[in-house]
Amino acid sequence: MKLDDIKKLQQKKYRAEFGHFLVEGEHLLLELQKAALHNPALLASQLYVTAAYEHWQSPFKTQVISDRQMAQIADTQTPQGILAVVPMAALTPPAAAPGERAIYLHEIQDPGNLGTILRTLAWFGGFRCLLSPASVDPYNPKVVRSSMGAIFHAPLELDVELESLGTRFARIACLDMQGEPVQSASFKAFDCYLFGNEARGVPREQLNALGARPFTIAGCGAIESLNLATTVNMCAYELNR
Repeated sequence: MKLDDIKKLQQKKYRAEFGHFLVEGEHLLLELQKAALHNPALLASQLYVTAAYEHWQSPFKTQVISDRQMAQIADTQTPQGILAVVPMAALTPPAAAPGERAIYLHEIQDPGNLGTILRTLAWFGGFRCLLSPASVDPYNPKVVRSSMGAIFHAPLELDVELESLGTRFARIACLDMQGEPVQSASFKAFDCYLFGNEARGVPREQLNALGARPFTIAGCGAIESLNLATTVNMCAYELNR
């Protein structure tokens, strides 16, 4: 890929056009290489390094570029000097494994929230993440960085319509201000767990149409709500206790 085109991958429309996204920095490259051991499609990634990393051991096709060129294509202000261009198609999720639970995120907007959620789901395993239309782009560099490489390990489906959940999952739970406590034994009995937009949640009529059973995380009442990523993290922990 031409360097001018790589620079464009910082924008969503060009990621969609070229079908690739950026992975930058040593830690993320190590996670990418680890994931490629189990997902050969990732071997189509292309590595770009400065002279400081020209001896980096990698299974990817590698091109050495100047510090100036790296600064032009990298997303960060002070790039480390190592960057990969990864094909999105390589992250097409496999079929759901037996017993796998789905975490559905409805119109999530914050890149940091999504990255943190993916990191949690990858840590525990046994989850797949479903993103609704109008959600943040998971290949946004901020999502990729905050996931700390989890984007390569947590199965991720895009543009999953909320209405489709009813035909796909027999038992759906949602998080609400009112409901049974997540500590209850019944919380673990569901196939899909639905979480709403950071500000608006999920329209009540749509939850009712899906027959989603409400659960809640009890608090002392001092503040109005929990951060979305924190809520998902706590629920994932409860489901794995």
